Amino acid sequence: MKNTIRQVFHSAKFVWGFSIFVLVLLLVIFYPIIFPGNPLERIGVGTFAKPGTYVSVYDSVTTDKDTFKLPDAAAKRLAQVLSDEDRTKMAEWLTAMEVDISDLDLSDTEALLKVWKENYDPQARPKGMTKATRNYYKRLNEGLTGNAGKSSSMSVTQKDASTGEEKEIAKINDTDYVNVNSVANTKTLILGTDNFGRDMMKELASAAGVSIRIGLIAGAVATFIGLMFGLLSGYLGGIADDIILFITNLFTVIPSFVLLILISYSIGQDKRGAAIVALVIGLTSWTWTCRSVRSQVISLRNRDHVNLSKLSGHSLPRILATDILPYIASYVVMAFILQVSSGILAEAQLSLLGLGPKTTEVPTLGLMMNWSMLYSAHLNGSWWAYFPVILMITLISFSLNLMNTGLDQVFNPTLRD
Repeated sequence: MKNTIRQVFHSAKFVWGFSIFVLVLLLVIFYPIIFPGNPLERIGVGTFAKPGTYVSVYDSVTTDKDTFKLPDAAAKRLAQVLSDEDRTKMAEWLTAMEVDISDLDLSDTEALLKVWKENYDPQARPKGMTKATRNYYKRLNEGLTGNAGKSSSMSVTQKDASTGEEKEIAKINDTDYVNVNSVANTKTLILGTDNFGRDMMKELASAAGVSIRIGLIAGAVATFIGLMFGLLSGYLGGIADDIILFITNLFTVIPSFVLLILISYSIGQDKRGAAIVALVIGLTSWTWTCRSVRSQVISLRNRDHVNLSKLSGHSLPRILATDILPYIASYVVMAFILQVSSGILAEAQLSLLGLGPKTTEVPTLGLMMNWSMLYSAHLNGSWWAYFPVILMITLISFSLNLMNTGLDQVFNPTLRD
């Protein structure tokens, strides 16, 4: 056993796959411990908040401020005000006024504003431009003029409870800065929020754990059924082999995913928990394991040690458990790893179709993909709502398949370099 384990961990592919899978497990185990709480708790009122650190504006007003006169502060404010659409519209106006902007870089805020100030005339009427469009340019120009001042400030007022009058409680200058660590309420969202305003990172860590559990349960069920049927079919032969092969072929002829969809749909969403979905996946994905185990057992059933056990009067379970199973144990482990990977992918496919576990209990990687697609995250540029999920599914499946390939090279001499 020690020698076998040593050989396994000498396989570079297995070590890489195992390392990636362990890193995923560490994230799944320790992230919820470090950041406890319900992963489905809504912390945001809006949808798809961008990744970053959020500071309470209300608390920052009364926090002690420091004054910094940074040379590029005004330019950054202007760059923030000008969206890509605004820059394109400004270029369209300049072109309509026959201003040569062939050498102008629209991303260069300073150069763009310089050309704009030199040529923009609110009284101009470019040919073919509607009044509504001209008013848009006037508002844009007023906004740029307001943000281009050398210094400005804002007054914060609060209504007096007794008199009802608005009183100034603070003045905020454009040179005031607040230390983030001094603000009472801040929130760092590594992956932003999803369409429901939930912490994506916390949700992703929880969903990965649930999907792995689904894969483990589905893989265990599928491997157990396939192993039992394969052992009996390969060893007994005859009528028992014909009956088991008939059942196996019946499940093989019907596409497993179609069968999986029909069973999941018939169960109903209210009864579809993570364990039920895993069980259904396992019950529909055992056929290839059965056929593979059967072929292995057929090559072993007439070996000398098996015939000796027969002559000794050993029972069928003992022969299968002690004389045949140890010889195919490595293959069973590899089959289990592939079944786990297939189970995780099958759950993701089911959830994408809306046939996964109940959406109000636990998140899964497939459910997160389903939510992001329903709310068009891929169309509105909210990459953090689906790309990390795709990456997590890829890492888990890749690591498991890499481990399986490494084991195959160890236990199959013909594949060794």
